[in-house]
Amino acid sequence: MTRSRAQDPDVCGVTAAIAVIDGKWKTALLWLLEAGPHRPGELRRRLPGLSEKVLTQALREMEADGLVHREVHDVLPLKTVYSLTAFGRELSEALAPVADWGHRRLEKLAETQSAS
Repeated sequence: MTRSRAQDPDVCGVTAAIAVIDGKWKTALLWLLEAGPHRPGELRRRLPGLSEKVLTQALREMEADGLVHREVHDVLPLKTVYSLTAFGRELSEALAPVADWGHRRLEKLAETQSAS
């Protein structure tokens, strides 16, 4: 899905919402930031396999979409902290029932596999 779909007024709301969180890492970043502000290094340590380049790109896109706030503290070395905006928290709350459904699905899959 292209990022432009997130801003296209002629798509359904679900498509516009999914376009904002599309990608391998954005939902995990959203989940981590729910707990509070994090520095980029902390986010990378919590998500093994996430490169610095991809983290930076995802956070920039999420900031452009109004989901995260980037705060740079004027100290040496520079200290950058990311947190969820009110809009990001709203999205996170909207995704909670989807997450619950996902957990139920995983439980059903586990039951099916153990029965085989």
